This record gives sequence, structure tokens and C-alpha cells, in this order.
Amino acid sequence: MSRIALVDDDRNILTSVSITLEAEGFEVETYNDGQSALDAFNRRMPELGVFDIKMPRMDGMDLLQRVRQKSKMPVIFLTSKDDEIDEVLGLRMGADDYVKKPFSQRLLVERIRALLRRQEAIANSEAGEVDESKALVRGNLTMDPLRHAVAWKGKDVALTVTEFLLLQALAQRPGFVKSRDQLMDVAYDDQVYVDDRTIDSHIKRLRKKMRSVDDTFTAIETLYGIGYKYNEE
Repeated sequence: MSRIALVDDDRNILTSVSITLEAEGFEVETYNDGQSALDAFNRRMPELGVFDIKMPRMDGMDLLQRVRQKSKMPVIFLTSKDDEIDEVLGLRMGADDYVKKPFSQRLLVERIRALLRRQEAIANSEAGEVDESKALVRGNLTMDPLRHAVAWKGKDVALTVTEFLLLQALAQRPGFVKSRDQLMDVAYDDQVYVDDRTIDSHIKRLRKKMRSVDDTFTAIETLYGIGYKYNEE
């Protein structure tokens, strides 16, 4: 049973999300500010953290910075701020994913499961149980699924779990079109409903992040009314 630390100053979120996670078989520890969470982490580190960004005493960014000094524990940010600067800063500091409020609790569960699977794969790799040669290389793109690492022309790009999964799905078969429905199946559990415009938003943000390291990036092509494809460069 994986231990999840849920840190948020909204008691309604603490209550409802902890009930959902416990029903899914997780052990949940709740905290209403970053400092109380950090004090508990100093005694025992959980397997994964879900942090709100804006909190009293110590916010999610500060808490993440303290955690990263001693642990590579996966961290998901909960945020109601539609601010890509905060998102990029958080990812560069070591956050693994973002879920924006209001959010589907099923979606949060799927993101948690994805990060825990990745963490297990990394642990197995370090123990010599997994072939580490499975990095995906497509022209200027290099993706390491075990470490959730992406590089374009040798420069690291920080992606969320969803963005990573979408890019991986497209890059696995260059030149082949993936419909929005196919990409939704890749990024989300089939029991989680999302509008197909959600995929368009993820692709837009993915392109923006790739262009932050190379403003000539054009590898992801839109086929209007059909979907997307990856063109190897």
C-alpha cells in the first residue's frame, strides 16, 4: 500500500480526495500547510506527494524545494493558477506533474498511478532488473521512459506526465497519424471523460515547451479534423 501525502489548505479537498484515494487502496496522510507536512516528512517520507501551491506558513514551491534536497519522491502540484511561468518553474524545481483545479479525482488517481509505476520501473532499473537500453531516439529527440527524461538536440525539456505520454505516442511511429481519440486513450484512463479540446491544449503547451529550447521546432504536425503526427527531424 503506497503512502500518499496530500497537502492543501482547503479542508474540503483534503477530505474528498483522501476518501477517494483510500477507496483506491492508498494510505493517505493529510496536512493543511507545507510546514506541518515537512515536519512529518523529516520523520518519514511518503511514496508520493500531492501539493497545493498556495498555502499558509510554507507554500507548495517551498515545500518541493525542501523535499528535493533529500528525496526524489514524485510530486504532483494542485493549482488553480492558470500561469505557465509557475508551471515551468515548478517542473524545473522537480515537480513531476500538474493537475489544475477543479479536477477529476479519477484523473488525479491515474496520474498518481502513472508516477508510481515510473518510480517502480526506475527502482527496478537501478537494481539491474530492467533493460536500460529502451530509450526512444527519433532524430533530434531522445526520450527515456524510465526516468521521464526528454531532450531535444541535447537540451533537456521538462514535461508533465501527460505531455510525455502524448509525445511518446506520436514519436513511436513517425509519419503515422494519431487521432485525438487515440491520444486521449494514451493520456487518460478510459473511464475519465475529457473533451478532445483538452488534447489540443496539451499539444499546444507541448510545442511551446519544445520551442523554448529550439524556436524552429516543427516535428509535431496538425492534420486539421484528423489528429496529429510526428515528423522525424
